Amino acid sequence: MAISRDDLKTRIGQALGEAKADLVIKNTRFLNVVTGEIAEGDIAVCGEVIVGTYESYDGVEEIDGRGLTVVPGFIDTHLHCESTCVTPQEFDRCVLPRGTTTAICDPHEICNVLGEQGLRYFLDSAGGTVLDLFVQLSSCVPATELETSGARLEAPDLIRHMDHPRVLGLAEFMNFPGVFHKVDGVLDKLAAFDGRHIDGHAPLVSGKELNAYLSCGIRNCHETTSAAEAMEKLRKGMQVLIRDGSVSKDVHALAEVIGPETSPFLGFCTDDRNPLDIAEEGHMDHLIRSAIRLGAPVAHVYRAATWSAARGFRLYDRGLVAPGHRADLVLLDDLEECAVNRVIRNGRLVGPHSFGGRPAVTPVGLDSVKLEPVAEEDFAVPAGGSVQSVIGLEPGKILTEHRRIEVPAVGGRMVADPSRDLLKICVLARHGSNRNIGRGFVQGFGFPEGALASSVGHDSHNICVVGASDADMRIAVNRLIELQGGFVAVREGKVVGELALPLAGLMSLEPFETVEAKLRSLRAAVRAMGCPLAEPFLQLAFLPLPVIPHLKITDRGMVDVDRFELIAA
Repeated sequence: MAISRDDLKTRIGQALGEAKADLVIKNTRFLNVVTGEIAEGDIAVCGEVIVGTYESYDGVEEIDGRGLTVVPGFIDTHLHCESTCVTPQEFDRCVLPRGTTTAICDPHEICNVLGEQGLRYFLDSAGGTVLDLFVQLSSCVPATELETSGARLEAPDLIRHMDHPRVLGLAEFMNFPGVFHKVDGVLDKLAAFDGRHIDGHAPLVSGKELNAYLSCGIRNCHETTSAAEAMEKLRKGMQVLIRDGSVSKDVHALAEVIGPETSPFLGFCTDDRNPLDIAEEGHMDHLIRSAIRLGAPVAHVYRAATWSAARGFRLYDRGLVAPGHRADLVLLDDLEECAVNRVIRNGRLVGPHSFGGRPAVTPVGLDSVKLEPVAEEDFAVPAGGSVQSVIGLEPGKILTEHRRIEVPAVGGRMVADPSRDLLKICVLARHGSNRNIGRGFVQGFGFPEGALASSVGHDSHNICVVGASDADMRIAVNRLIELQGGFVAVREGKVVGELALPLAGLMSLEPFETVEAKLRSLRAAVRAMGCPLAEPFLQLAFLPLPVIPHLKITDRGMVDVDRFELIAA
């Protein structure tokens, strides 16, 4: 929105001290992420903008900042609100009080289920959040042709929304094999957004292939999992977004990369983080705290989480405690521990009152699970060769191993062997266009009996189920159909835990506090089954993602991601 001459006069007058500032944080210290110094002095705010630092000011409203340190508001550079299991409005309530004042989301989870209807839901929602929520246009719907998605978004569908005020550019370009193979539809999307921001998604891509990927105008990557991989990407001008979500936890591997030379080209993101983890560990504050504890320089961690993140997305109005910048500020009790005391968003102190009066957004996709009830026979795997490709799950990672393991057969069918942590995994198409079922085996879930089922299965979000017996798998899937999406745990023929996610099979309609409590109960039930994983449902949700190496499964079968092809049954 353009500023008026009178507004500028008001700003100038308050900056000069000719009139009281609207808000002043008095007697405080603040982190200057340009110089790295801890400065002292008042911070004066006029409306939504900082107008004074390093000097003394009087304010109409004053906050005593004694004992506090002020830093810029945190920026989550890449996330899927759907993966928090709550609506964007509840995500807003959940993370803003923790210091996240700007978030950049990719709604490709809901878009893979509902297409443009899901995109419009997010654009409408972003217009009513208190934090600044931007929406990148989902580039890969479907993510690949190796799965059945609920919708398609081609270049013309995205172009229609590219000038929306909540849109910054094109979301994570996951189909890097399509780039290297010069697929027309892939190149059409890149060409349409040439000169605009394009997010990357390039796990383990290096050498000439990384050069080719970057030559298309792709600017960043949040899928970096080692310091060596990060340094190659940084050397080639790619912004590295350090991720720590509920499953993928990369801060430990990448903290050593953060330094004075690299921090201007870094950022932090959560990607996929649920309300239970946010309650127990934090959101962006958790990433900042973790990096500092691992030895990364304090000032450079905060620079990456604020100014560098903003610059990488051309958000030049935020990220500094400095005149002329947006008054998105976090007041900390402890800088190194990132202990949030209070948050100021757009020049206003955040509290429970901040979230009243937001426009309601009508839920969509409340009937998106179109799968008919299943029988035990649907999970049967005919006996083949004794040695089979088996997914090797790695805790805390979405990368998987491609293992070759002997799978037992009984009565002409291959079966699970819980004694070797070998469970059956199936993906069932749920969008109504076919009745595909992909069948295979996985190691890493660790429970000796029972089943887990989820309608969250990146990125096409078909129903995923893993189990020690076909009987329990049937019960879990059928209960999920009744709930119209969510998470279900079954043991000894009984449902022992569940969370309903009826909005597109991805999000709850309940407050985040309720979802947190139900996730806590569900986690306890799954641990009682003997599963050692911290986030078993989220680990399950990434096993159908055929753009992450090395072995995955979709409704069409097992996928060798390195070769980007289905494995013959």
